[in-house]
Amino acid sequence: MKDSNVVNMDFNSGPFKGMSIGLIFLIILAIIVLSKAILVVNAGERAVVMNKVTGVEERTLGEGLHFLIPGIQEPTIYSVRTQTYTMAQEGSRNVRTTDDAPLVSLTSDGQKITMDMSVRYNLIPEKVWKLHQKVGPYYEEKIIKPEVRSVARNTISTYPVLDVYSEKRMEIQNQIQEQLKKTLENYDINLSEVLIRNVKFSEEFARAIEMKQVALQEAERMKYVLEKEKQEKQRKIIEAQGEAEAIKEKGTALRANPQLIQYEYVQKLTPGIKTVITDQTSIMNFPEDLLKE
Repeated sequence: MKDSNVVNMDFNSGPFKGMSIGLIFLIILAIIVLSKAILVVNAGERAVVMNKVTGVEERTLGEGLHFLIPGIQEPTIYSVRTQTYTMAQEGSRNVRTTDDAPLVSLTSDGQKITMDMSVRYNLIPEKVWKLHQKVGPYYEEKIIKPEVRSVARNTISTYPVLDVYSEKRMEIQNQIQEQLKKTLENYDINLSEVLIRNVKFSEEFARAIEMKQVALQEAERMKYVLEKEKQEKQRKIIEAQGEAEAIKEKGTALRANPQLIQYEYVQKLTPGIKTVITDQTSIMNFPEDLLKE
């Protein structure tokens, strides 16, 4: 019975017919060597070549097909796409390990703050070989992470907590980005952007801020009350001035027309009357101009 698991290695038949074992071995060896001599660099990648004779070659292999000397030239592949290093709470996007925990720092007045931070960067394609020579493939652990935390903490330590809390947060972010960009350029890494978010303060400071906000709201309320009282006072002054002016004008009118007093008295009794008999003998007649509105 024929075993289906047995490979037929009969060199006297099939494609190996007429070939010696030595020749077949050389063909197999050539295929293996050729596969190691061909390097394919994919899109968004670059390759650095380590020459066992001369050291790191001062060039970067771009995308495409390249031929290497097996056993002499050994390639290392790097990604030159934009990468993001994030320090944030566990479960956040781009957070991979506990080393990516939120940044904890002290301000210039000794207040502890916690914040999430993201750094976007990319390797400079034509200088990847320099990075390989200086740092190697583990550049994120050796350079990115420690430098980001160091620069951020040093920058924040120059600002009081109220500046971090206020609109100066953008200024702090820009300063961190500027300083970090200079630092990473020394390692041939290009920094694209630094993003700060989710800034948290100590419970004591949070309570102090809450109390301050309450005080500010009360101050605004009192300001509104005082402004309203001021406006009411101004209204009363204007009203009193108007009344005084009316009294003054009425006095002038009374001096010019003494009968106006009698008329107003009668008007209080019966509006619209023109003649009054007071004691069966006296009659008060009011002139037409006095009765006009």
